[in-house]
Amino acid sequence: MNKRDLIDAISGRMGDKKTATEAVNAVLDTIQDTVARGDKVSITGFGVFEKQVRAARTARNPATGAAVKVPKTSVPKFRAGADFKAVVNAPSRGRRAAAAAPKRAAAAAPKRAAAAAPKRAAAAAPKRAAAAAPRTGRSTAPRTGRATTAGRTGRARAGR
Repeated sequence: MNKRDLIDAISGRMGDKKTATEAVNAVLDTIQDTVARGDKVSITGFGVFEKQVRAARTARNPATGAAVKVPKTSVPKFRAGADFKAVVNAPSRGRRAAAAAPKRAAAAAPKRAAAAAPKRAAAAAPKRAAAAAPRTGRSTAPRTGRATTAGRTGRARAGR
């Protein structure tokens, strides 16, 4: 979604496109001006916009290997809020379903805890037995068929 699509979506709620355009522009301008001054914009449930300062550093030009001085710079930073994360992580049933999901999870938590207790005890028994068994020195991880760091010759593999 770009700015024009956002204005179209808001104009459906506000009535006309001109009012929606003014509203979107006012919100964006206010956020940009506030963050540029170094202040933080915190919208509860949505997220936080803030200014982050990156220190000056020395980098390398990958083509020539020459050292390049990169000056100090400021960049905008955004951290998503809890409600925004819940909407994004929820199954694709929409915003209302995401808001109700934490309530359903809290109600189901005692039932799940009671049902999981016997399962945890049964799952811990093989782990205790495996801890008591002698080690063979070989990995039990499944083989992927691809060497990770060294081939049969012992040299590091070139990237393919």
